[in-house]
Amino acid sequence: MIKNRDSFLDHVANQLGRPRQTEGVLRPNYRVSPQFEVLKDASKDELVTVLKEQCVAIHTDFKQVESGQLETALDETIDMYGAKSVIAWDDRRFHEFGLGSFLTRPSVSLWDNRDSKRSIEQAEIADVGITFSDITLAESGTVTLFSSNGKGRSVSLLPRYYIAIIPKSTLVARMTQAARHIRQLTGEGRLPSCINFISGPSNSADIEMSLVVGVHGPLKACYIVVDDK
Repeated sequence: MIKNRDSFLDHVANQLGRPRQTEGVLRPNYRVSPQFEVLKDASKDELVTVLKEQCVAIHTDFKQVESGQLETALDETIDMYGAKSVIAWDDRRFHEFGLGSFLTRPSVSLWDNRDSKRSIEQAEIADVGITFSDITLAESGTVTLFSSNGKGRSVSLLPRYYIAIIPKSTLVARMTQAARHIRQLTGEGRLPSCINFISGPSNSADIEMSLVVGVHGPLKACYIVVDDK
């Protein structure tokens, strides 16, 4: 990945007719930065309230539970959607939140990076896809997913329904804070292979503003906010 980045930047510099600049480059110091003022003093509980209200606007179901109630909340949501089959990320956080037994159920399959083709096929026929949110934007009701081994994009895209488990600690005010965190990861060389911002179920509208749900993704979505252990 670093090799491809260097090759790309070398090409841009050549087209500009100058060598690459790797030192002495300063970030602009903007006189006004209103993006940092929105919800800047909001507590985690206040951000949960903002997220809950935004979920109404983006047609997304919302639940908030203690960590010990998470498996029950998942079961209730799966039953609410009338779902039978589930695909989930192969993510250590499932075990950290006490969901190890949930993953061993016959109806649950895990994303297997060693056989991504088969995992995609499983995602296509699964009723529900379940992932964790890495960063959660309260203002827009957006979950941020960092793809990596065991965390395929198809899990949140192909099933009929989608459930995002949101650790309360992942809540931030808006894209401003998410971008700052991603920029930090970039500087540390830890940028994920793919970053997806998801705001509820798939919504589309034609020129007459007729809302159509589920054309480009899940028909319904549920956010489950859980207190971190």
